[in-house]
Amino acid sequence: MGIGLVLMAVLLVAGSPGDETRRMLPLLTLLIISEFGMFVTGIGAWLGIDTIRVTGFRPVMLFLIVGCAVLSAAFLFLGIEYWPL
Repeated sequence: MGIGLVLMAVLLVAGSPGDETRRMLPLLTLLIISEFGMFVTGIGAWLGIDTIRVTGFRPVMLFLIVGCAVLSAAFLFLGIEYWPL
């Protein structure tokens, strides 16, 4: 989840999806960061679920799983918003 938060901060600082003039990074870089963040946080959520099955339920792990899942969905939708039509 830590990597996902850093990548999301980079995307949010680098520029908004709708305003092409305010972007600090090239479009392809923003799309790659978004895709990488989606995969990393999705894998993090999946590994968290696997850890809960092996070690048992812990509220902290549930918080991390939900956070990773939400970040993964946010990266997906942000990547779609960056994609030009």
